[in-house]
Amino acid sequence: MASEGYVDFRGQRTWYRVAGDLQAPRPPLLALHGGPGSTHHYFAPLEELADERAVVVYDQLGCGRSDRPDGIDWDVGVFRDELGAVRSQLGLERIHLLGTSWGGMLALEHILSGATGITGLILSSTLASTEEWVRELKRLRAELPPDVVATLDRHERAGSYDDPEYEAAEAVLMERHFYRGRKPRAELDRMDAERGVEVYRAMIGPNEWTLTGPLKDWDVRSRLHEIDIPTLVIRGRHDMSTHDVSKTLVDGIRDVRYVVLENSSHTPVLEETPRYLEAVRSFMHECDR
Repeated sequence: MASEGYVDFRGQRTWYRVAGDLQAPRPPLLALHGGPGSTHHYFAPLEELADERAVVVYDQLGCGRSDRPDGIDWDVGVFRDELGAVRSQLGLERIHLLGTSWGGMLALEHILSGATGITGLILSSTLASTEEWVRELKRLRAELPPDVVATLDRHERAGSYDDPEYEAAEAVLMERHFYRGRKPRAELDRMDAERGVEVYRAMIGPNEWTLTGPLKDWDVRSRLHEIDIPTLVIRGRHDMSTHDVSKTLVDGIRDVRYVVLENSSHTPVLEETPRYLEAVRSFMHECDR
């Protein structure tokens, strides 16, 4: 059983999908996708958890099936307020909150802004500091084959980030550290077709190691000790969220569990679905008790 609709946010429409029963006894799971602009599609396996609780996903403003307004000043506050509107209008008073990559950053923003009613926090392949993230991404980039690095260097000097040759070189890194599973993968194809490139470039910049937008100096490391919610940090062994990036979260949050999936990179929900879902399900059961 699934239903879809729109939440009103600042005169725009934010699309959502609910799998399962929001009136079920167990708190629903609300999932925040990455990007910004990456869409909900890769969360499809989470609906397997709807046998015991509702699973709620939505496309953040500017991507997917949500509206794509012109002339908006994109910043963290837009997405933080949108998340509040989704929870309010769908009646999500008590939830488990899962955020992956940028979605994990948004989840941290939500909690540190004083949000209540969160039973468990799942930080999936995410970060506490873009300074750390950029440092690690540059290291992963430097480990690519020399000809790939040379191609990236040449196009970055020219600013030709949309050149097919540059995109092919960037894809080499993504094949190592974003998704290492079988291809083609329908969820990722749909995400690519509906992603919000404009939002991504406004918030991030041209790529993950050249940050120019509002997230350039994002950093909540000094506030992680404020989080008093049971937390699961989960990532892939080959993740863009490397050991050092994730260790900051593990060391900074008081009540934390840490899971590393050995055969995954940045999208373990797709790469090792059964293990990922079991880790998430077990954690939510623990928090429910």
